[in-house]
Amino acid sequence: MTLRLIPLVFVCALSFGCGQERSATDQSVTENGPSPIMELTARNFEWTVDNDNESSSNFKVAIKQSGRYRIEIFGSNQNGYVSWLEDYVDNTDDRSYNITGDVIFDSNGYARKDGAPLAAGLHKMKLHSTGEGSIDSLKFSLMFEQQPTKTILTQSMGEGTNWELVWSDEFDKGQLPDTTKWSYNVGNWGWGNKEPQYYTADRVENSRIENGNLIIEAHKNDLDQPWTSARLTTQSKVSFKYGKIEFRAKVPVGRGTWAAGWLLGDSYVDELSWPYCGEIDVLECVGYEIDDSTGHGVNHATCHTRAYYFKQGNQIGSEVELDSMNTKFHTYAVEWYPDVIYGLIDGERYYTYDKNANDLEWPFNTPQNIILNLAVGGGWGGAKGIDDSYVNHQFVLDYVRVYSLK
Repeated sequence: MTLRLIPLVFVCALSFGCGQERSATDQSVTENGPSPIMELTARNFEWTVDNDNESSSNFKVAIKQSGRYRIEIFGSNQNGYVSWLEDYVDNTDDRSYNITGDVIFDSNGYARKDGAPLAAGLHKMKLHSTGEGSIDSLKFSLMFEQQPTKTILTQSMGEGTNWELVWSDEFDKGQLPDTTKWSYNVGNWGWGNKEPQYYTADRVENSRIENGNLIIEAHKNDLDQPWTSARLTTQSKVSFKYGKIEFRAKVPVGRGTWAAGWLLGDSYVDELSWPYCGEIDVLECVGYEIDDSTGHGVNHATCHTRAYYFKQGNQIGSEVELDSMNTKFHTYAVEWYPDVIYGLIDGERYYTYDKNANDLEWPFNTPQNIILNLAVGGGWGGAKGIDDSYVNHQFVLDYVRVYSLK
């Protein structure tokens, strides 16, 4: 391994070259936006060899604004050099927060990861490297500021039996998703799961309205990325507390796909805030569990909390088998009460998560936003590899609806 002792200069600067990557999730940084330039002083970037094939270096970065960041890494790749950047190395949860996924240099010694979430404050980070190569510098640029959600809808969950519609998108107008309801998450930082796809915004190839449906489409070898896709969220537009949230959808087949319709706590700012913020997975399907020919497969419903989540291996969830998942619309729903959460498929309950004693087990008394996304690969979706015979995949949604109980 070739190592160098290098003084690094970190720069947090405006980024104006992201027109095709504009996000409605976090306000795009423009010349008119509040975006102070921040330069951090150079530091001695001292490598330590952790074992025979890995080295690392710790450093600190002061982030002035919460938001989504572009991380650029400059160096050289001599022989299979791979790096990744860890945030919050001093966290008390005994976790590794990977905010770049695997970083591999191009032939010019350059790599870029977009959309990494960083909260305002002092971050202790660690750069990990394996193989032969070197790193000359890192650059952090603010892409999008974190924006508060404008509207919070708290649903009545009374003793009645009638569900009353309070919010929906029927996907029957326009060509692109309705920006009064949906925002975009943008980037390729791995999304906490080492996912390789780049999520785009305002791009019909990846998200569009077609024949009364929302189409989220992943494309292989697109925009100089292994995959592109889309991730839509109601964050910054509207969030929900309690109610029945329902998706009517068809999911893709193909080993490597990972389709999801889910809820994420509005308090999420960066990886340290998860899973304290809470997560409710309503529709979650991985392609290797779905038969390519028949579409027979499995849907998973899960609640993630600080007490119970998948990185500890103790998440509380249920699964149900379905037929024709790729050709037949099924309804995936959750009934979220102040003291219990139920998961439903086609109107039938199959999952229960009861309120427990403390906030680590029950963070579901605060608003959550809705997310729709199609990943390709990653820790779970890619656990059995990615079928290279596919060049695109479609996740089709007929509607998203939110009800209160009257």
